[in-house]
Amino acid sequence: MRRNDKEIKDLGIIEEILKEAQVCRIALCDIDKPYIIPMNFGFKDNYLYIHSASEGRKIDIINKNNNICFEVDIKEEIIKAEDACNWGMKYYSVIGSGKAHFIEDIKGKKEALDIIMQKYSGNNASEFKYSLQSLKKTVVIKINITEITGKKSGY
Repeated sequence: MRRNDKEIKDLGIIEEILKEAQVCRIALCDIDKPYIIPMNFGFKDNYLYIHSASEGRKIDIINKNNNICFEVDIKEEIIKAEDACNWGMKYYSVIGSGKAHFIEDIKGKKEALDIIMQKYSGNNASEFKYSLQSLKKTVVIKINITEITGKKSGY
């Protein structure tokens, strides 16, 4: 990172940013073309979890190249100034990369979906019910995080 005064090295703070963020942008590479999409996600034990329909560009790309980059940000705020060149932005962000793998077994899918549901609902995992049909047709992707860094600006 060029500005190491903005780097967040504390993994606990990085985890808190991942817990607070509402959207995770997943970047994929389709041969020589980048592709990025916003996703709902869950985070636990150095893994990101996302879900998807069984068909689509994201699935096609992951089947060819399972390398993923991701980004989340929180507490974004524009900082205004008289001079346009002095405007800025306050934020916390996390950027990382990893390898995506499809979870095939029903139990693993349910556990991953529970992590996602807990994030957004705040409820206990035992409260979530999924039909077997839904679990079979939903694609669940587990991303093993191999690199991660945090950054803050204006805080």
